[in-house]
Amino acid sequence: MNWFTRLPGSRRELPGMEWRLLRRLPMIALVGTLLPVLYALGARLFDGGLPEAEVLKAVQLTDILAIATVMLHWTVVFTLAIGCFIVVVMKGHAYVADAYPLADEDYPSD
Repeated sequence: MNWFTRLPGSRRELPGMEWRLLRRLPMIALVGTLLPVLYALGARLFDGGLPEAEVLKAVQLTDILAIATVMLHWTVVFTLAIGCFIVVVMKGHAYVADAYPLADEDYPSD
């Protein structure tokens, strides 16, 4: 049984921006993850002469901000990857679907 029968006369479209974006997504994900992590580490290293309680509060706030930023960034990167994958699939060859004969094909019912 042949699961994928190409539609005669179908052609594949030329690759576009989706492939360029797919190739860059790993680097975008890495840089977008490292920047908030470096920000959070910087908040731990430089206290700015604040009292201990204020430093702990600032560190907690930057940790929450960094985690939220990283999660948002990963969500955006994952959504872009899904979108690019859909575009790649849609630009591919067309395939023949299973034929389902209609019961009232020749004589439509009222």
